[in-house]
Amino acid sequence: MKKIQQIPSFYLLTFIFAFFSLPGCAHDSYRDLPAGTVKQIDSGVVSKEDVSVPTLPADPPPSLDYQVGPGDILLINVPGRSEFSVAVQNTANKITGNRVDGSGKIHVPYIGAVQVAGLTVSQIEQKLTPLFKKYLQDPAVTVEILDYKSLPIYLIGQFKVAGTFYMDRPITLTQGLSMGGGFDSSANLMGARISRGGKIIPVDLNDLLLNGDMRQNIWLKGGDTIFIPDNKNAQVFVFGAVKKGGAVPFPPGGLNLAQAIGSADIRDTGYDLHHIRIIRSLSTTRGQLIVVDYDKILRGEALPFQLMNGDVIYVPKSAYGDWNDALADILPSLQVISNAIQPFVSLKYLFDK
Repeated sequence: MKKIQQIPSFYLLTFIFAFFSLPGCAHDSYRDLPAGTVKQIDSGVVSKEDVSVPTLPADPPPSLDYQVGPGDILLINVPGRSEFSVAVQNTANKITGNRVDGSGKIHVPYIGAVQVAGLTVSQIEQKLTPLFKKYLQDPAVTVEILDYKSLPIYLIGQFKVAGTFYMDRPITLTQGLSMGGGFDSSANLMGARISRGGKIIPVDLNDLLLNGDMRQNIWLKGGDTIFIPDNKNAQVFVFGAVKKGGAVPFPPGGLNLAQAIGSADIRDTGYDLHHIRIIRSLSTTRGQLIVVDYDKILRGEALPFQLMNGDVIYVPKSAYGDWNDALADILPSLQVISNAIQPFVSLKYLFDK
């Protein structure tokens, strides 16, 4: 029990803000408390469920032998027989080789197109040697990779050196991050994510970098994108029975539930203030499903509920329904803002539905 002698100015402003955001017919339901009123104050949280998704199973260590792919440049040399070698010395006195084309082939003088994608250097030498025997008695074919271009890694966001890098050997996530020279002070590691094949994969960069959880140190694959957002454009999202659904800026001083809902403007009729639902992303793999009795907050029976950057708030359109109903209603909106929402929400409730 807490005796309320005087409502602090912060809470009073929050109350007034929320009061005037409600439909006109509801104003009479929320009045200032008489001086000396004693009420039980709680958090207003009806339920809170920690939820997570399984992390990726550990991959076996990949082979150290590099497999050639489209975009790589090879130098093919037959000593003493320059007419058979795929090498050109340009005006800059630099040797250029044969680029593997989009179909995974190189074009060799006299031999023609040869499929090399997926092969190692030694395997390519073994494949070319019998082909050259049509013209040479005992060809000594050597192959060298001049430039690695088939396995790009994209580092986007708050890296000190963002850009496209290429793997010349198998590398882990931490090795890939080091290519970007680390991240700057504005990095939002809770929102960091890895995309593979158009989907966010369940890897927790925050746990890896801050807590040393090496289970998250996966082997990277060509085409992986590592994105570390900044914490400058923080926001929450409000959907459901509101007139102005969408993003609400999250100021440096923080934001509470009443302020966010007030910005979205609850519609005149058809809403349930007792079961406001919040999807909270703690990382790529961990989050919370929270139900808050907003009506208790407005009545002064619960403290203001503080939000976190990236929270997705849903105001139910009726007193009936569960999380599945809420998610079904939110899903179209989440698809529209999929690039902005936090990674756990994207992973569990957008791509998996």
